[in-house]
Amino acid sequence: MKPSVIVTVIFLLIVSAAHLIRLILQWKVSVNTFDVPLWMSAAACIVTAVLAFWLRRENKK
Repeated sequence: MKPSVIVTVIFLLIVSAAHLIRLILQWKVSVNTFDVPLWMSAAACIVTAVLAFWLRRENKK
């Protein structure tokens, strides 16, 4: 695999893990006056994990 792909996969997995930790620990996040709901982190966790595994699989071909 190219180094850029490896770095991207690692970055996506770190972002996914951060969202998963937020879900587990029930951390509150506010942007300005908007409270970010936990379901957004659930969606972001799934999307970033899927993108990481998809990129890794596509690059192995």
